[in-house]
Amino acid sequence: MAKNPGQNNNQEEGPPDLDELLNDLGKKIGRIFRKKEAPQKGSKPNPGNASPQPSNDHFPISSILLIIVLIWAATGFYIVDQGSRGVVLRFGKNTEVTMPGPRWHIPFPVESVEVVNLEQIRTIEVGYRSAGDGAARSKELKESLMLTDDENIIDLQFAVQYNLKSVEDYLFNNRSAESSVRGAAESAIREIVGKSKMDFALYEGREEIAVKAKKLMQEILDRYNTGINVTSVTMQNAQPPEQVQASFDDAVKAKQDLERQKNEGQAYANDIIPKAKGTASRLTAEAQGYRLRVENEAKGNASRFEQILTQYDRAPEVMRDRLYIEAQEQILSNVSKVFVDQKNSNSLLYLPLDKLIQQVTPNARDVTSPIVNVTPQVDINQVQTPTQNLERSRDAFKSRDRETR
Repeated sequence: MAKNPGQNNNQEEGPPDLDELLNDLGKKIGRIFRKKEAPQKGSKPNPGNASPQPSNDHFPISSILLIIVLIWAATGFYIVDQGSRGVVLRFGKNTEVTMPGPRWHIPFPVESVEVVNLEQIRTIEVGYRSAGDGAARSKELKESLMLTDDENIIDLQFAVQYNLKSVEDYLFNNRSAESSVRGAAESAIREIVGKSKMDFALYEGREEIAVKAKKLMQEILDRYNTGINVTSVTMQNAQPPEQVQASFDDAVKAKQDLERQKNEGQAYANDIIPKAKGTASRLTAEAQGYRLRVENEAKGNASRFEQILTQYDRAPEVMRDRLYIEAQEQILSNVSKVFVDQKNSNSLLYLPLDKLIQQVTPNARDVTSPIVNVTPQVDINQVQTPTQNLERSRDAFKSRDRETR
C-alpha cells in the first residue's frame, strides 16, 4: 500500500519533537522552491517504466505560514516571579507593568519585556571592597577619608543595603542604580560627619550617624526619582588614619584613664556621702535628744525648786538644815578618802579607801587593808567604825554651822 508523502508515519509513536518538525518544515519549503527537471531531448517517455511523481504545485503554503506564526506567537509567553514586576516595552516605549504570574506580550521585534526583582536586597560598600573567598578586604581611601567639624580626619567605612520601590523609575530614571546609591551615600555621610565632632563620630555617635545617613540618602534618592528604597546603613569601621593611629591610641588610653579615675571618684563619693549623711542625721538626732533632755531637766529643776521654795516658806530653819545635809552627803559620797576627826582625843585615823577599792577583786578573799594610826597606841574600845565616825562628823558640822549663825 502506497503511503502519502504528507502523511505522518510516526503517528502511533507520539507527536514529533521540535527537531523533526523543523526538518520537515525545511523539506517542504525546499520542495516548493525546487525547479522541476526537464526531460532530455530525443528521449521518449517509457510508459511501462513510468512511476507517478508527487506534484508540489498545490502544496498548502497557508499551513506553513500558520505554523511559523504560531511559533512566533509562542515566543511572547513569559513568567513573572513572585516579588518581581514585568515592564512591557513596545518599540522601546513603556506600555504596561505586569504583576507576578504567566503573561504574554507581542513577540519581538514589536514588544519586549524587562523583568525586575523588587524585593531583592542589593548591597554596596563605601570605603572598602570585599575580595570574597575569605580574603582581606581592600580600602578605598578616596571614599573613606572624611573631615569632621573639629578639623580632624577619620577613616569611615560603611555598607548600604537597598531594594526597589518603583520599577519604572528604576529603569527609566537611572543610568546606573549602584552609582546613584554610592553617590548619595557618600554625599549624605560626608555632610553628617562634617557637622559632628571626632569623638562623637568614632564612639558614641556611630548609630546616630547611621540613622541620619539613611534618612538623608532616602531624601536625595527620592528627589531624583530613582525608585530606590534604602533599607539599612551599617557602620563597618571608624578609626583615625593609619599615620596617626599610635598617637590616637595614646590619647584614647589617657581618656580611658580619666574615665576610670572619674568612676573611682564617683564610687568613693557614693561610699562617703551616705556615711556623712548618716553621721549628720545621727548627730542631729543626738542634739535633738540632748535638747529635750536639758529642757526636761530644767523643767524638773524648776519644778523641784518651786516645791522646795514652798517648803522653805513654811519652815526655813528645817529646810536650811536639810539642804546642807543633802549637799554634804552628795559631796562626801564622791570622795574616796575619809578623814575621821575626834574632838575628845588626839588620834587621827586614816583609811586609804582608794587603795582598798583597787585591790579588791571578785576572786580575792583575804584582802587586808593597811590602817595607819597617827598615835602610837590606840585603845581598841576607842576605835570606831567609819559609819559612826561619819555620823559624828556630820553632827560636828551641824554644831559648827549653828554656832556660826
